[in-house]
Amino acid sequence: MIVSLTQSGWRVIYHRAHALLAAQLAGQWSRENAPPRLYETLAAISHHDDLEKEWEHDILTEAGAPKDFMLESSTSYDLLRKHLERSLYRSRWVALLNSMHMTRLNAASRGKSEEADTFLAEQAQNQQRWREELEISQEDADSAYAFMQWCDRLSLILCQQELPADERALEISKGLDGKRYDVLQYNNELVTVQPWCFEDDRFTVNVEASLLNQVKFEDNDELIDALKQAPRILLEWTFVKDNNSTMKEDPLS
Repeated sequence: MIVSLTQSGWRVIYHRAHALLAAQLAGQWSRENAPPRLYETLAAISHHDDLEKEWEHDILTEAGAPKDFMLESSTSYDLLRKHLERSLYRSRWVALLNSMHMTRLNAASRGKSEEADTFLAEQAQNQQRWREELEISQEDADSAYAFMQWCDRLSLILCQQELPADERALEISKGLDGKRYDVLQYNNELVTVQPWCFEDDRFTVNVEASLLNQVKFEDNDELIDALKQAPRILLEWTFVKDNNSTMKEDPLS
């Protein structure tokens, strides 16, 4: 879960919803510069957080607050393997990108435990086998994964409310072309990416968030029940290529 404090409690965005937002952003990318196997890549982005089942885990901090995903400290490699196994039901390409994602997220654990080393070695073998079977070069796989990581990062920036104030730019990451991209929110709340990399000059994306009206919960079950009953809101962001050419069209200007 992505958890933010509000005046009356908490705002919670499920990880699967964040992944869907990432896929929305991916779907807006310029077709001329799209990554290999675009639609399968979109599927990988949309489902890369399917492992997260907040309603089945301990999602409460010791203080009784909803636990943000950044506070998670343990890794179940068996669950990661099951997630990758399920991704194969979509395609080997989806499994390949998910495997590359798991490798990046767990790279810091290399050399710290035998379990981590075994998992990372398995993924290196899986990735090589899938590339060979699909006749995909390492370069194309790296390009597609850079695209997936870029969309994931931009989605997290939005969900975690990290857009800087005063029209200051924030680096997203390097895209599939190796270029640096920055995101910036104008004072009229429109958002842009520099350099512009999307197909259309203007579009809107969204994500659903659940609102909790209490700060502390007695146990995990109480929090899960509250989340099931919590009202939801739709958070939206409108992206524009050029703020000057669109301000007159926007009611916020």
